[in-house]
Amino acid sequence: MSNPVLVEITRRPKVESIHRGAICVIDGDGKTVLEVGNTGQPVFPRSAVKSIQALPLIESGAADAWGFGDKELSFACASHSGEAEHIAMARSMLATAGLDETVLECAGHWSSQQAVILEQANIYDSMPPAICNNCSGKHSGFVCTAAHMGVDPAGYVGRDHAVQRGINDALQDVTGAAHDEGICGTDGCEIPTYAVPLRALANGFARMVTGNGLARERAKAASRLLNACMNQPFYMAGTKRFCTDVMILAEGRIFAKTGAEGVFCGAIPELGVGIALKCDDGSPRGSEAMMASLLARLLGENDPLHTPLSAMAAKPITTWGGNPVGETRVHIPG
Repeated sequence: MSNPVLVEITRRPKVESIHRGAICVIDGDGKTVLEVGNTGQPVFPRSAVKSIQALPLIESGAADAWGFGDKELSFACASHSGEAEHIAMARSMLATAGLDETVLECAGHWSSQQAVILEQANIYDSMPPAICNNCSGKHSGFVCTAAHMGVDPAGYVGRDHAVQRGINDALQDVTGAAHDEGICGTDGCEIPTYAVPLRALANGFARMVTGNGLARERAKAASRLLNACMNQPFYMAGTKRFCTDVMILAEGRIFAKTGAEGVFCGAIPELGVGIALKCDDGSPRGSEAMMASLLARLLGENDPLHTPLSAMAAKPITTWGGNPVGETRVHIPG
């Protein structure tokens, strides 16, 4: 069966496009709060689980050894836009550990943001280097962990490297889902990514935000990472990015992290719930509308965040001249 239509894009007087998807919300006791569509279907979370992948950075002692604070920890969970501050942060983290950008194995690409692309075009004659990769924060965290552990960082993107083995253990422990070779793909930044059910991802973020079901030190590391991202959201994404804008708006009340191909994960600390969703067609337009609407719904109509979050979900469709000609409608059943 197909997942339900959750988002409609209208061009008056008709619906022009639709986005189907699935949503799962789970509380700290493992109980389902909301379930829409096929949440048992395995999906690649990609960048949506970077905060789980960053757990060994803290648990190994590397974060404290290198003196990393909220900015560095948020950046270790980032899918950043490649802005000047992001590049400077990556270089600073690497230098602190006695490394430089040549150690990164993620390859470079142009920014997802037009303003940043124009800046990059003035700096680089061809493709920007690996330090500009949107995942360079995560990769900086990986190699800083390796350096602290006394492990050669070379080949750190490989599934059998000590860094990736530690990450695999963290992913399995937090989500409760097997992360084995049979469901292992390769992410765009070269590291392993594992296809697991949305339900497991939602359960994992419920554990991350409540600490329930996690060992004491892991629960402390999870809380530290989520709080760092909420305290320094610019370093987790960038200017005019959905994740950054939501977390700035929420002022520590919401954690939200996008992945590729329409996946989103998140948590609401005061409610103790974890969230995972996927827009089937992989569109960020669809996944962002779903996430904003879902957050508004979970917080409730009387919450001061309800109206601005609902507005983020219901973006108007306009002409190039800015004239409204349609709307974004989100329908989350249940």
